[in-house]
Amino acid sequence: MNFRIIPVTPFQQNTTLLWCERTAVAAIIDPGGEADRILEHVSALELQPHCILLTHGHLDHVGASVEIAARLSIPIWGPHQEDRFWLEALDEQCTMFGFPPIAPFEPDRWLQAGEQIPLGEASLEVLHCPGHTPGHLVFFSAADQLAQVGDVLFKGSIGRTDFPRGNHAQLLNSIHERLFPLGDDVRFIPGHGPMSTLGEERRHNPFVRP
Repeated sequence: MNFRIIPVTPFQQNTTLLWCERTAVAAIIDPGGEADRILEHVSALELQPHCILLTHGHLDHVGASVEIAARLSIPIWGPHQEDRFWLEALDEQCTMFGFPPIAPFEPDRWLQAGEQIPLGEASLEVLHCPGHTPGHLVFFSAADQLAQVGDVLFKGSIGRTDFPRGNHAQLLNSIHERLFPLGDDVRFIPGHGPMSTLGEERRHNPFVRP
């Protein structure tokens, strides 16, 4: 499986194109904004988009989802249903952060822990990792030892939990009980900033030490 990271919006949120190398079937993960720019990358790479996947319902991760889904005629899958309230409050989020208005929407399908998302000859496992938001998901390719973790974990830091229904203890539990057991060699793409490995963060991230 291959990937390309495209930072978008003033929040520099990492939209990720993730695709099967043999078939070019792709997922667009967290298209937070700048739809034209994201689609230019899709076209340049000659990808075949299969779906949009959302890790959670925050504006900077979902802002271009409906536009891209309509332009490519593909479905929006995720996040977990516990993040419904965030998608229903998109207009309020836009006002709060000074973004152009985006209408609330419901994905074509809410995702659950343990589901497998097929992408050509590859697949992604869905992990439910609440804490930053209650319905936050992570997408993991065991074959490639690669995860897109959204705003759960960052290089040297962890996700915020001061938003409505954030939970610091729950976030740490998600990291220790659901991410770290995947293995130290797993590379991860965070929602913002540079990539790292789970082993690097387990050993050196000051926010996740017991």
